Amino acid sequence: MASVSSAGPSPGMSADGAKVNMAFIAGIVAVATIGGFMFGYDSGVINGTQEGLESAFNLSKLGTGLSVGAILVGCAFGAFGAARLADNIGRRTVMMIAAVLFIISALGSGASDSAVVFIVFRLIGGLGVGAASVLCPVYISEVTPANIRGRLSSVQQIMIITGLTGAFVANYVLAHTAGSSTAEFWLGYPAWRWMFWMQVIPAGVFLLALIAIPESPRYLVAKGKEAQAEVVLARLFGAGVAPRKVEEIRDSLAADHHKPKMSDLIDKTTKKIRPIVWTGIGLAVFQQLVGINIVFYYGAVLWQSVGFSEDDSLKINILGGSLSILACLATIALIDRIGRKPLLLIGSAGMAVTLGVVAACFATGSMQNGSLHLSDQAGLIALISANLYVIFFNLSWGPVMWVMLGEMFPNQIRGSGLAVAGFAQWAANFGISVSFPAMAAGLGLPITYGCYGAAALISFFFVQKMVRETRGQELEDMVG
Repeated sequence: MASVSSAGPSPGMSADGAKVNMAFIAGIVAVATIGGFMFGYDSGVINGTQEGLESAFNLSKLGTGLSVGAILVGCAFGAFGAARLADNIGRRTVMMIAAVLFIISALGSGASDSAVVFIVFRLIGGLGVGAASVLCPVYISEVTPANIRGRLSSVQQIMIITGLTGAFVANYVLAHTAGSSTAEFWLGYPAWRWMFWMQVIPAGVFLLALIAIPESPRYLVAKGKEAQAEVVLARLFGAGVAPRKVEEIRDSLAADHHKPKMSDLIDKTTKKIRPIVWTGIGLAVFQQLVGINIVFYYGAVLWQSVGFSEDDSLKINILGGSLSILACLATIALIDRIGRKPLLLIGSAGMAVTLGVVAACFATGSMQNGSLHLSDQAGLIALISANLYVIFFNLSWGPVMWVMLGEMFPNQIRGSGLAVAGFAQWAANFGISVSFPAMAAGLGLPITYGCYGAAALISFFFVQKMVRETRGQELEDMVG
């Protein structure tokens, strides 16, 4: 398999020297990554609404955890079902269904009159988030040249963080303008309800924009629609290259060209699950075991618990989101130059250290009126370390995990592999998010964050042993 130099062809050329239509590619990538924005927005909007939810629905700590984590159950099933459904009806069609689910969830969550109704609508939103989480990166990987695929796929993570930050900003503005998240705002409804309703705007834009992009050419070939695939590939890579690309895609599918199915994940020779599937599951699970979504979902509550005001806590969320975007920009500059695996190793090491520092700072705190309070110095160190942790995550595991899941599986098993890995990712996300309030209350923040730090350390050795570099490889050359 040919290697690609660190510099590689220019962005306007594919790895084999063909001229590509960068304007068209950039346009459809921009549309696809709106799904990443919705992924981030729908996931992050809960951060800042918890006081309103607890007040409106009289929730216990367990009830709060279930309300926060409800979306993640939907995400797990959405990721599993969408990846499989996309093999049958297309990537773009399923992304459009996800956009509709975002709109339904936004309207229903804000209007909920009970915890049960709220959870149902968050589950619906989760189906959309799960679908977007796996389909947007795989769609991008299937329409971009190999030599710049990492950079363009990494834009997805920037949009996820932009969505999170957008939710944080919207929540802050609404709460600040109203006086608090529970104060009355427009039409007499409390601000926290408007935090959910604001999602309708980007979800509507996503739905309309999807109409303008083509279906994935690799899906079209798999469905026997080679003429349509050639038209799309001609627009992407030029009419002279399109027929050869169609042939390469066709040849990369299983020899009997059967319809992709879950049993393809089992090696026909060894009768065991393919190693590449275990690698995908491991990447998906470790991304959550390091605890990043505790910062995303519980950041406002966490910082209030160690002495910051609600207003300052929401500002810290915005700061973290902004730093995350800068870290993702660094990833775009590096991922197709130094590769995926080195970035994962750097991230694992950095997160292990910074989480250890946060845990140590929390260990110096004292309990006052049932809450942990830090000294000014410990609070500052914890804040700096937490933001460095977020930077390391978004320099590495945040974007790189999604890039690899979108590209690492062979064509024949890409949908099935994503279904399993995506389900594992969101199941782990659910477990970490729902367990956090109980762990923080029962074990304390120092031990809880120490566990996340230990997971980051273990992930370093997992990457060393299990992950193969995919930089510069054509999707048709992926093996597993």
